[in-house]
Amino acid sequence: MARPENQNQNQNQKQNQHPHQKQNQHQNESQKQSQNRMQKQSPKKAAPLRRDAQRNRDLLVAAAQELFAEQGINVPLDEIAKRAGVGNATLYRRFPTRGDLVEAVFHEDLAAVMASGERARLEDDAWGALATYLEGVCALLARDRGVGDLMTTGIEGVPTLDAIHVHNHETLSELMRRAAADGELRTDVVTEDLLFALSALGTSLPAIEKIRPGSWRRPLALLLDGFRAPAQRPLPERPLTAEETNLVHRELGGEPPEA
Repeated sequence: MARPENQNQNQNQKQNQHPHQKQNQHQNESQKQSQNRMQKQSPKKAAPLRRDAQRNRDLLVAAAQELFAEQGINVPLDEIAKRAGVGNATLYRRFPTRGDLVEAVFHEDLAAVMASGERARLEDDAWGALATYLEGVCALLARDRGVGDLMTTGIEGVPTLDAIHVHNHETLSELMRRAAADGELRTDVVTEDLLFALSALGTSLPAIEKIRPGSWRRPLALLLDGFRAPAQRPLPERPLTAEETNLVHRELGGEPPEA
């Protein structure tokens, strides 16, 4: 059993911790939670497929990747099977739902976004980290319409997407909180304000990139300037809640809101 003086020493050490130590502890705990969440969402290893079955699966994933990038995630599944050179029955045998196929195609890209968020949280300059993180996310959305659909709308049955939405919200919330404390971010905005603005911009990024590559950085810079302190004028209306933002994403994804 610990002596009273030892207990008092431990309590004093915790109270006297430097703010940076507390921040590092918080970041380490957040990183561990994110890693655990990602491990839970990672696809489970299935039994090895026969060579022909594996070949068909690879063809389907490659075809889906191309078509999702070109047309978005709502491209007809039979068009994916046609481009892969296999029958619809083969597609549904390998991927029973659209969500299963989306997970197979985008798991690595979404995991990379999560890793980028982890790096951003470790930076001392919160505003700079926020801007760099969002530029990286937008670069990914600009080159792949399918990723843009996933990040700016809602689709059920994609475990990695569920994880990245939670992680993205945590990353933005933490960086915005710290940037506001540093006097770099206006204090009358919330995470949902930024998410909604990014959703609106994200839908146009592939088209902007196609017309003039890289020119999407201009509207992104204008968007970020709107969030910088000091605020030019008060904002009208209240911000959307997290629940309302999710409903907007479901509407954009063509899914009816839950009753």
